[in-house]
Amino acid sequence: MRNVEPLHRDSTFSTIRIEHDQSNDSHWCFMHGQQAFANPNYRACFSPKLLRELRLFARQAIDAIDAEASKVDKTHIAHIVLASDAHVFNLGGDLALFLQLIRARDREGLLHYATECVDSIHLLHSRLHSNAHTVALVDGDALGGGFELALACQTIVAESGVQMGFPEVLFGLFPGMGAYSLLSRRVSPKLAERMMLDGVMYSSDELHRMGIVDVLVPKGEGVRAVHEVVRQNRRIATARLALHRVREDVNPVSHDELMRITRIWVDTALQLGERQLRTMERLVRAQLRRPGAEESADVAESSALMR
Repeated sequence: MRNVEPLHRDSTFSTIRIEHDQSNDSHWCFMHGQQAFANPNYRACFSPKLLRELRLFARQAIDAIDAEASKVDKTHIAHIVLASDAHVFNLGGDLALFLQLIRARDREGLLHYATECVDSIHLLHSRLHSNAHTVALVDGDALGGGFELALACQTIVAESGVQMGFPEVLFGLFPGMGAYSLLSRRVSPKLAERMMLDGVMYSSDELHRMGIVDVLVPKGEGVRAVHEVVRQNRRIATARLALHRVREDVNPVSHDELMRITRIWVDTALQLGERQLRTMERLVRAQLRRPGAEESADVAESSALMR
């Protein structure tokens, strides 16, 4: 049995649930925790509150890894795992907030939100910790910013049948918080652009064949697969940590690059017309979490809008 203990017991965490597996120094963050589901209007997207709590989790995990690394040699490797308690991984940006800020012509508000997203993506991708390996466990749909979050991780583990894609083109936008930079380092820039503009939902099986998903497993096998990734990395810790540095030298993703792109995203968002904003409103309704069959119907609606 796993030796798992809560990493943090602060009841102020309301959108995430976190665990620490002491046996292999892995730190798990489950988005959309049980407290969030007490709110019938909860949407499994990147609300400002979820972004804040993810950053707090990251800071605590970094402190814990520092403490553990000081006790052992430099080959110690820890793992940061991002997962979800919902049946979706993450449905992307806070579209309701986008609507409010765009209609108010609040460029600073949009830029502030986008900057928080970029800060989180950059931290996760390249500056989290020199001894950490990041893993996305995608066992439910990952749309827009949810897909960007998975791409920011060094390993993507996905269960078969999961859908991922960028719906932003449906309302005249593009994924502007890291998608191009991250995706074009896994596939060709031409293919990355096509995926950002076609509005298509790709299955995890397709993405695995394309080399975007690293590990594909049957439904329900995701947690087991992550533990296998952790076990394998611990066996080759020296090589794995060295390759982290090699990747950062050969294909760096700078914070400045991400910010230049996200400013273009902000300017584009402010050019959207009412018809495009009404499409965004439809997707806001599709983001609403509902229990049982109604919840599944909302996700089906969201997927249908992307075809």
